[in-house]
Amino acid sequence: MTDTISLAGPADRKRVLDSLVAAFAADPVLRHLFPDDDTYPRYATAFFGRLFDKRVAARTVWTIGPGLSVAMWDTPANGAAEPPGGDPLDDLPADARARIDAYDHTVHNGLPDHPFWYLGVLGTHPDHKGRRWGRALIADGLRRAADDGLPAVLETSNPGNVDIYRRAGFEVVGELTAGPLQVWVMERPPA
Repeated sequence: MTDTISLAGPADRKRVLDSLVAAFAADPVLRHLFPDDDTYPRYATAFFGRLFDKRVAARTVWTIGPGLSVAMWDTPANGAAEPPGGDPLDDLPADARARIDAYDHTVHNGLPDHPFWYLGVLGTHPDHKGRRWGRALIADGLRRAADDGLPAVLETSNPGNVDIYRRAGFEVVGELTAGPLQVWVMERPPA
């Protein structure tokens, strides 16, 4: 297994989605959006599929493994882009769509007004945790943001992640309530 960071392409979709569905199985946001154990795998696959399709077209998905550890970024240039083709979320039930829309609305209204690179997804398949791949993917994205002279921004609802991101140079710049979730918005200035 290689630790090389590579740009993901459409052929990586299945492996990336499988890794993220497994990585986020106990994540507070994903379990709020998709609380039912029976439907979680299918709904989370559609959710991550939409995020992947949007970002792979913009060439802002990087992986190690390939596809076993994943970072999906938005840049100011691709932040508003929609994925090509149909929206995988169209097949989700209305209540799941409503939770996604409410969460997105709350979080995106709490993000900074200035341009930034946005770390939308960072996850490593549980079978491959502890290899520091997530840290390597963060560092790679931070270098790219710094090359553009821009800060990096993320949000997390997992209290344990706040200190992890602080060690990468992020600081809490906002706290939000999204439904039952406490969400921390974090920013790291360009180095």
